[in-house]
Amino acid sequence: MADPFIAETRAILERTPGVLSALLSGLPEAWQEGRDTPDGWQPRDVVGHLISAELDDWIPRAELILEHGPEQPFPPFDRFAMLQRDRDVPLDTLVERFAELRATTLGQLSELVADEDLDRVGHHPTLGEVTLRQLIATWAVHDLDHTAQVFAGLSAHYDQEVGPWKDYLGILLRREDPSAVPG
Repeated sequence: MADPFIAETRAILERTPGVLSALLSGLPEAWQEGRDTPDGWQPRDVVGHLISAELDDWIPRAELILEHGPEQPFPPFDRFAMLQRDRDVPLDTLVERFAELRATTLGQLSELVADEDLDRVGHHPTLGEVTLRQLIATWAVHDLDHTAQVFAGLSAHYDQEVGPWKDYLGILLRREDPSAVPG
């Protein structure tokens, strides 16, 4: 019997570009300027980070696990590469680029990984041994985490306008207590 893990995970990974496109494409610039926390990222930074992960994280690390196992650690991932690289790139262009890259990486995932590979082990430079299943699960949850971050950044546009209702809006309260947001 086939393991449903890859198909279930793809169900999230396939949707992320569409969610971000529906949410961000053509959005007035004023909505794009908010940050999820006072020192956090704007929606464009999040999309840029997702692009970086498509280029340098998920598939390259899966390939390392499949080719070298735990013998060759993953190279460090620059979580902030996008801040310089994408500085003057319009948000709509970033959203389109992410969608293109995601289509490519999902094709690569299908070609690279079979059910019997999911328990193969790799070596993360700070976490130690990780499985391919854990890497792929993290990919999906990473998408969900950063999609939530985009929503929080957008909500910042009306941080003050909601008035006293702010006390009932957890998405805005995280801006006041960033320690409540895992790092």
